[in-house]
Amino acid sequence: QHHTSHITEMNIHEVLERVRSVVLAEMPEDLEIRRDYDLSLPLLRGDKEQLIQVVLNIVRNAAQAMQGKGSIVLRTRIARQVTLMKRLHRLAVMVQITDNGPGIPVHLHDKIFYPLVSSRPDGHGLGLTLAQDFVSQHQGSIEFESESGKTCFTVILPVK
Repeated sequence: QHHTSHITEMNIHEVLERVRSVVLAEMPEDLEIRRDYDLSLPLLRGDKEQLIQVVLNIVRNAAQAMQGKGSIVLRTRIARQVTLMKRLHRLAVMVQITDNGPGIPVHLHDKIFYPLVSSRPDGHGLGLTLAQDFVSQHQGSIEFESESGKTCFTVILPVK
């Protein structure tokens, strides 16, 4: 099914707030999702639903890996002079999603953006292939660092 994109001007915090409320509604109350927002960020042009899917996949994976107990921090910052897809952008929005869960197993680090990779026995893919596709469509980047007790995904989206 071809997703027709709906490009609008939006505030990235609308995306994060939507994801936060969805995940908190799905999970037991032992999960906290903290906000560390830079409210001075410029508007982004993009497909809001796609960006919600990107962040939702990351936050949901984190919540599930922690079995609903722990803390996730949603952080936004401005990034300046970043090179994305070999192009220099004067301004970009950086979103960091950090959890204090078990970490992504090292043997999966090279593969988590492949389809059908999971650390869960039921073998569902982590949804990060789609997340990576959507970020690429926004000319952005998605990366992560993970160790036991801390995983941080960083999404950078250029401001046009």
